[in-house]
Amino acid sequence: MLYQAYEFQRQLANPVRLWANALEQAYSSPYNPLSDTWFGKSVAAGAEIMARLTQNYGKPHFGLATTEIGNETVEVNEEILVRKPFCDLVRFRRDTIRRDPKVLVVAPMSGHFATLLRGTVEALLPEHDVHITDWKDAREVPLTSGDFSLDDYIDYLIAFSRYLGPDVHVIAVCQPSVPVLAAAALMAEAKDPRQPKSLTLMGGPIDTRQSPTVPNDLAMRNSMMWFRQNVISTVPLGYPGAMRRVYPGFLQLTSFISMNLDRHINAHMRQFEHLVKGDDDSADGHRTFYDEYLAVMDLNAEFYLQTIEVVFKEHLLPRGEWVSRGRKIDPSFIETALMTVEGELDDISGIGQTKAAHALTPNIPGARHVHWEQPRVGHYGIFNGRKWREQIMPRVRTFIRENDAR
Repeated sequence: MLYQAYEFQRQLANPVRLWANALEQAYSSPYNPLSDTWFGKSVAAGAEIMARLTQNYGKPHFGLATTEIGNETVEVNEEILVRKPFCDLVRFRRDTIRRDPKVLVVAPMSGHFATLLRGTVEALLPEHDVHITDWKDAREVPLTSGDFSLDDYIDYLIAFSRYLGPDVHVIAVCQPSVPVLAAAALMAEAKDPRQPKSLTLMGGPIDTRQSPTVPNDLAMRNSMMWFRQNVISTVPLGYPGAMRRVYPGFLQLTSFISMNLDRHINAHMRQFEHLVKGDDDSADGHRTFYDEYLAVMDLNAEFYLQTIEVVFKEHLLPRGEWVSRGRKIDPSFIETALMTVEGELDDISGIGQTKAAHALTPNIPGARHVHWEQPRVGHYGIFNGRKWREQIMPRVRTFIRENDAR
């Protein structure tokens, strides 16, 4: 009944949102003599915040129409190369004849859409041929499309790597670091000629026994039965994926917000001040961030539960005991270059969790092992924002180009 209760609450909020929208328009109208007063601006600001908090946020757009290559502005078009039930392989085709390293950005399937990596893609575009895994909201996938598990995730990544060819460089952001390493291990063991030329793992839970964080403690503290009974629900009627068992996106969002509740409260208080003062740039920045942050997707139950068990409870990858569909996952077969990136202040994947991948890949030559710990940056800042653009991305770019030349 959890999902049904959420849908009922969302329907109840519709009149509140409509009322708030009307109030905001009335008190911000230039025809209202109160619109230029502190009272009028305060009412309009409060009404806007109320409307946005009760709004249902759909999947955002990447909106990357152009990029800068050298001193030239070139057009960028999104192109779906491969369609699968739970994911599309998308290319950001640049209108240029320039040949740059081919990159596959593997977005996390952890509650937010791939558009969360808009800043990641935007920074890579000028000097890379960028592709991304665009995961689908499980509630939009009909039951007739079958189930989706962590094993399927690995198979999707192998299929995408083979499609893109032997010159692709894979960047995994957060959660997919584990299946990316697994897929690379299986391809290396099979001596697949289309295995990636390099792997970059950013803020990923390779070994969550290192510097465990709040999410890691939650997984260890509760049994698998607890997760099945408390966080798994059924998609209600009215959606294409009706009756599919999922981990609802709104639960994931609730857990994220509760981890930093004070920060979110303060952000909305500052937004109120920005709106009253007429600070449009700051207000727009707040809107852009929360338009993305509040847009969430459901995860297929089998994938979520298997990830909890394999990655966060049993630690099967670092213990060398992971078997996927009868295939032993052995990263020691990997000989391609490996880079890991961590953030000093990361409260999702603690220090050492991603770096652990190097100990699991002893057959990679020493010079092709690269690790970078970014000072004074949290989880989100590893792949978005100024420090990503100015300090982390240039190192990733250098790593990719050095190994692309090999």
